[in-house]
Amino acid sequence: MKQLFAIITLVMFTACQSNAQKNNSTKIEGFNVTKTESEWKAQLSPEAYRVLRESGTEPAYSSPLDANFKAGTYYCAACNAPLFKSNTKFDAGCGWPAFDQEIPGAIAYSKDSHPIYGTEEHCANCGSHLGHIFNDGPKNTTGKRHCINGVALKFVPGP
Repeated sequence: MKQLFAIITLVMFTACQSNAQKNNSTKIEGFNVTKTESEWKAQLSPEAYRVLRESGTEPAYSSPLDANFKAGTYYCAACNAPLFKSNTKFDAGCGWPAFDQEIPGAIAYSKDSHPIYGTEEHCANCGSHLGHIFNDGPKNTTGKRHCINGVALKFVPGP
């Protein structure tokens, strides 16, 4: 049983690696905020850079934001653009912060190269990788689950 869990965990972490932003050009165009990769590296922690700029995935249950249900707003950790309101957050039990609705216009989407994770989410302001969207969210709302890496978010308490 432990071996099966280890294999499933390994598949999950390697499966979440996307090619959507693995671009060696100096800037990713088409977003309001564009920086060179060296500028992003100087600004972000190594883990945040790996997730936000290289489409990585943080380990499940590693972010304190997964268990945060205080009132406030979740912002992009790279560019501070508002992404999600706390009243749309729910406990999906998946190990990552989950939301059933984004702030309108805050999220950009792209096709992920992995068949399990079909739609990748990016900050619409800077293009940073946030996570993935699934159709297994709460049925009494949108039915969507925005599964977001906690390291990709900055929480600001408030109304």
